[in-house]
Amino acid sequence: MTLLRFQAPWPSVLPPPSGELPALDPAALTLQAPDLHLAEEGGKGRLSLWWTSVPDWPGQRLGVLGHFAAADADTAKTLLDAGCGELARQGCTLAVGPMDGNTWRSYRFMTDDGAFPRFALEPWNSLDWPRWWEATGFAPFQTYQSALEARMASEDPRLPELEARMAAAGVTLRMLDLADFEGELARIFEISETAFAANVLYTPLPKDEFLAMYEKVRPYAKPPLVWIAEQGTRPVGFVFCVPDLLQAQRGEKVDTLIVKTLAKVPDKALAGLGKLLLARVQQEAQALGFTRAIHALMHDANRSATMGEDAKVIRRYTLYSKALA
Repeated sequence: MTLLRFQAPWPSVLPPPSGELPALDPAALTLQAPDLHLAEEGGKGRLSLWWTSVPDWPGQRLGVLGHFAAADADTAKTLLDAGCGELARQGCTLAVGPMDGNTWRSYRFMTDDGAFPRFALEPWNSLDWPRWWEATGFAPFQTYQSALEARMASEDPRLPELEARMAAAGVTLRMLDLADFEGELARIFEISETAFAANVLYTPLPKDEFLAMYEKVRPYAKPPLVWIAEQGTRPVGFVFCVPDLLQAQRGEKVDTLIVKTLAKVPDKALAGLGKLLLARVQQEAQALGFTRAIHALMHDANRSATMGEDAKVIRRYTLYSKALA
């Protein structure tokens, strides 16, 4: 099996994938800047490597593996063995993946598809892929879940007191202003920079790349489903929800709200703001005919306390690691 090696400047054309493997846009290599891209000559698989600009992890020098796709177990093993060998030669002590450079981008495998159908904006992969990673010595490193709230939470009797406390702190909540979408994204970016700084494997992201990522969800953005909290002129929290438009593709009524992101800046005086944001968006969603909510892609250690008690896990995801030294 022959592996082709690519480094910047990146080619405008990559080996076409075989069978049903998803294609990789060469522009992703330019934007996400891996240190090396490996591709099986016949298009049966690919893998990118990062070792220069990677997240920090205590006591380890991380190497990151992403852009993974493979048509069979042999190709997967060849790619992963080659990738881990190269990372070790570059001084890395722990390989982590799948992750396209950092956690702002596509990362982790869906490892338990459950019985619930795929929902909008959800990452998807063959269940063979994580098994092939495990067969080459990778083990779970971080785990995640999506949970379904079959009935969105009813009115919480604690909300009036919480609303009064936020108002006393000068916090106001408002819907997304779609006419100023770029400005709203800049405010969401400002919140995200501080809200996610303590997350596992956090790395800063250039503002331009963040704005480009969220620009892709503009067609999904409906003002009643996106709320921003501000303290004076300072943005301090947001909730970004989208309708599950995959329901429409299946011929179903679109009655499911996807809670894509819920965040607030770290400030003890703002405790409970996340609950208030979610309550407000659910009130608006119910008025629009939504009856249930999916809390998407949460780290297992950060399962949202804002969910109703009847929320059930519908999908699990895993980020893997392998010791290199």
